Amino acid sequence: MDAVEIRSLEINHYPVAGVDEVGRGALFGEVVAAAVILPVDRLHELEELGVTDSKKLSASRRNQLDLVIREVAIACEIGIASALEIDNTNILAASLLAMERAIAKLSIQPQLCLIDGNQKLRFQLIKPMLQTTVIKGDSLSISIAAASIVAKVWRDRRMVELAEIYSGYDIATNKGYGTVKHRQAIAQLGYSDLHRKTFKVK
Repeated sequence: MDAVEIRSLEINHYPVAGVDEVGRGALFGEVVAAAVILPVDRLHELEELGVTDSKKLSASRRNQLDLVIREVAIACEIGIASALEIDNTNILAASLLAMERAIAKLSIQPQLCLIDGNQKLRFQLIKPMLQTTVIKGDSLSISIAAASIVAKVWRDRRMVELAEIYSGYDIATNKGYGTVKHRQAIAQLGYSDLHRKTFKVK
């Protein structure tokens, strides 16, 4: 599926929710998902502004685009799954759960959910609905890209806040990911209650 086919889905199945998660590979903190419904007549404008995969953007640009997306979006929500939920299930199940939580909070029921990746939702929290998985969706769909930006900005801010409580792990800098400094801190200080115990630290 290419970008043209996805844009057709976004137009023909409106309202469409783009859904993406961030924090899947981290050692610390929640996995965070966003669900975003954008007006069809603003998709091209957002594309022109540079809405794309959050990983391709600087932190300052993500913050700028997050404001624009939230202003333009018809509906925009965050869902999370905790480190404990990740440990009690697995990161895939927790990521899909966070996505469903974000969709469940939307004020508008989408006709279609565009899910980044290759794993469909399991409908634990919401009634079954039409869904399409899109590999590398955050580079092909403006709706998914918008969700990737919103989720990334929200989680990064959350990590900065938590860094003040969980000092010593350099969370404000590494955002919970397994940098050398972070892994060394775990070796010295041990796990905090927000670390994912099922992730092996080598």
